[in-house]
Amino acid sequence: MTATAQHRAKPAAKRAAATQARPAASRSRPPFRAEHVGSLLRPLPLQAARGRFAEGEIGRDELTAIEDAAIADAVALQEAIGLRSITDGEYRRAYFHLDFLTQIEGMEAYFDDRAAHFHTADGKVFDFTPPKLRITGRLRRADPIMRRDFEVLDACIKSGGLARITIPSPSMACRGGRAGVDRNAYPDLDGFHEDLARIYREEIADLAAAGCRYLQLDDTNLAYLCDDAMREASRAAGQDPDALPALYAKLINDSLASAPADMATAIHLCRGNFKSAFVAQGGYDPVAEVLFNAIDVDAFFLEYDDERSGDFSPLRFLPRDKFVVLGLISSKLPRLETKDEVKRRIDEAAKFAPIEQLCLSPQCGFASTCHGNDLSFDDQRRKLELVVEVAAEVWGDA
Repeated sequence: MTATAQHRAKPAAKRAAATQARPAASRSRPPFRAEHVGSLLRPLPLQAARGRFAEGEIGRDELTAIEDAAIADAVALQEAIGLRSITDGEYRRAYFHLDFLTQIEGMEAYFDDRAAHFHTADGKVFDFTPPKLRITGRLRRADPIMRRDFEVLDACIKSGGLARITIPSPSMACRGGRAGVDRNAYPDLDGFHEDLARIYREEIADLAAAGCRYLQLDDTNLAYLCDDAMREASRAAGQDPDALPALYAKLINDSLASAPADMATAIHLCRGNFKSAFVAQGGYDPVAEVLFNAIDVDAFFLEYDDERSGDFSPLRFLPRDKFVVLGLISSKLPRLETKDEVKRRIDEAAKFAPIEQLCLSPQCGFASTCHGNDLSFDDQRRKLELVVEVAAEVWGDA
């Protein structure tokens, strides 16, 4: 048994016992039956302030104060809806991953001419060239990255909800493979992975010391490996798509080794989320067995809003001490799903994993980037209310 597995074995055993004793009941610890992925549409005043900051019209302190006020409003919204898992909406970020990763010394964002092909639900395709990440030197965490963000979020919560911090999975720093890591800094990729995991352990230990007890990693790499075209691109880059899930699992486990036993951990798998469009598609079959059995987290947030995510059969690999949060409600489309169709999908999933190990959420965040998806603020609220209402009717969560 690895050190990481030993670290979290006792709480896993307790979770299994509680699950068997209380089937299909509400939960007092994360994951809750009603969840959401984390990011929320950015309010217009916040967007305007970020634009003014970029133009040098306001300073960092003024922007931070505006962000703090917007986050307090986001917390109040989540509390009013009845959510028990509370995030800051990722209001301080332009991109869900880069704003965190580029605070690590030795990582930098850059632009090139390689566009990503985004697909919409109605079959349209458009190209967008997002900033990319590369490793330019030895990695170092000079200061805490998310501690103040957690403290501000936690102080805003009045309802007894639990502050949840969302950060990119460490695998997001590996997107470029060998070509994305400076050879002078890291002649051997093992050294890069060791330093990356150490920095994550430092950050997670710091968050734990501040009181954080719910942490979510956001990952696209594993979901991209479910797409045949992405797997071919991986081979063309000199990587083995069949070996990458195990490599990512080890990196994630090593990174989480400092999480205390009473910190709930989760990972969200995403196939791309930009202006209501996606990049990848394909069922979870190529990664499911490693995902559920080798990655030592409490819960897996999985996209299941339409056919591009495949069927529920990969859930058969789910161990008895872990949970899947079913992303059955689209965060990309404004149409509001009906309770009956969501419940039917939960019943379908329960054929492959016990219903007491299932929870419910939207399939992704509403704004993985500052641009946001093509929904209104009212659409967003109604989607989140639907999650809470269905969870209450299915599991008695309140």
